[in-house]
Amino acid sequence: MITAASEIASVGQEDFAPKLLIVEDDDSLASYLASSLTSSGYEVKLVGDRAAAKASFSVETPNLVLLDLGLPPAPSTMAEGLAVLDDCLARSPLSKVIVLTGQDENVAALEAIRRGAFDFLVKPTSIPQIKNALRRALLFLREETRMAEAGEARVQLTARFDEGPKEVAAAAEEQLLRRTLVETGYNIAEAARRLGLAREHVYYYLNKYGIRRPG
Repeated sequence: MITAASEIASVGQEDFAPKLLIVEDDDSLASYLASSLTSSGYEVKLVGDRAAAKASFSVETPNLVLLDLGLPPAPSTMAEGLAVLDDCLARSPLSKVIVLTGQDENVAALEAIRRGAFDFLVKPTSIPQIKNALRRALLFLREETRMAEAGEARVQLTARFDEGPKEVAAAAEEQLLRRTLVETGYNIAEAARRLGLAREHVYYYLNKYGIRRPG
């Protein structure tokens, strides 16, 4: 049986652990998921709303997130869950977010994927389905980690057909800058070295895109 631990071990990095954050306001479901996934080798943390998720991100950003889109105080909408998705990817563009929803699946899937979710599952879903989605996410994470070590970055964009090449190029430029800053802990000198830029040019792009170190 392939577990999360064996997938991570294949990367060959001792400090690369399968840390999974579950954002789910149903306590019984959250506990069930945590128990099942912990036994499969994941290091699981549970939170029940956006505020708790954001506080968790400020301490340690997970490799994987299992996110219910319907969260309090507005569980009948996707607003809180999508905000958590945005918060997570702003702090760690490499994190893989798998969203769960019992709402309009077509609308939810479109918006979640547009914002950068890795995968989408419709409630009710089974533990095997969730484990398969997490395993796929780990495989992507492993390969993207190897790419980063080789000096490469996978940039994922959602572009409108009516946007011109300059707008799309700017979006890619901003995403690459944000990812590099996150990976270097917002060390401007190291980010400049990786990007092949002078430090003053990095500051220019910070101002251009309104990028600030997360508080």
